[in-house]
Formats: sequence, structure tokens, C-alpha cells
Amino acid sequence: MTLPRTGIGMDVHAFAADGRTGLAVAGLRFPDEPALEGHSDGDVAAHAAADALFSAASLGDLGSQFGTDDPEWAGAAGTMLLSEAAVRVRAAGFEIGNIAIQVIGNRPRLGPRREEAQRLLSQAAGAQVTVSATTTDTLGFTGRGEGLAAIATALIVPPPDEFSLPV
Repeated sequence: MTLPRTGIGMDVHAFAADGRTGLAVAGLRFPDEPALEGHSDGDVAAHAAADALFSAASLGDLGSQFGTDDPEWAGAAGTMLLSEAAVRVRAAGFEIGNIAIQVIGNRPRLGPRREEAQRLLSQAAGAQVTVSATTTDTLGFTGRGEGLAAIATALIVPPPDEFSLPV
């Protein structure tokens, strides 16, 4: 019997200290919100989703796949990283079942654009992606409005013979 595998990913980025705007989160752009610091666009939702895929497939993590020392990924959109992560996971022989992401922070309000975010991230991953959001009721750095965090889980299915059990 072939059993599915799960992975977990997390990402955290601070809001830009220099006052830059143009937040990217969950594949969406919020031009009037503060940007996030990061080597790429800082999209915590897309980064956590990619990390969850790599975790499930035992392919390392976001940093080992798209290191900050690699200029190819400087300023890259999170959806681009998620799309490439999905390509690499499939190249390793896995099928992607789904990805669930929760964004943690006070702003922006993702609810009104949730369906758009899910569509963009699902297109990037080539699989169903769901997005939810929460706050920490003023606790911690996200509660103080200093940045955003996201956590994601991914379900993948290995090749049929990888973990076959005797009948």
C-alpha cells in the first residue's frame, strides 16, 4: 500500500523598516501596505507552502532550494517559488494532493480576497491550495504589527512502489 506523505512549512518576515510599500502575501499585491523584508518578495504564504512541499518530499527546505546567495531568486515572486517547488516535487516522482496555508498577522485583511489568493496559489502549485488567516490578539511580533507569519501543510502521494507494504 502506498501511503501519502505530509509536510509542514513556516515563514516569517518583518515589515520593511525603510517605509517601502507594496506588500506581497498569498500571491496578492497590496500596494498601500508596507512591503516585507526578504531576498525575494517576502510572500510568507507562498514561502510556507513551498517549504511544506519540500518537507513532505524530503527535499530539504526553502533555504536549501532557493538560497539567499543565489541571485536568480532575488526579488522573485512567491508564486514563482511555489511553482518551481511544485515542479521539483513532481520531478522527484510525487503528486501533490493539496496545500493548506494559514497567514498570521493583523493586516492586511485577507478575507475579502481569499478566493483570489486561493486561485493564484492553486495555479502556481498546480494543485488545490486553501488559505485562512488569523491574528494573535496583539501578542508577539505579528500582534504588534511588526510583520507577518504563515504556516502551511502539504499532502503529497509518492510513487506507487516507494512505500509498498507486503500484502
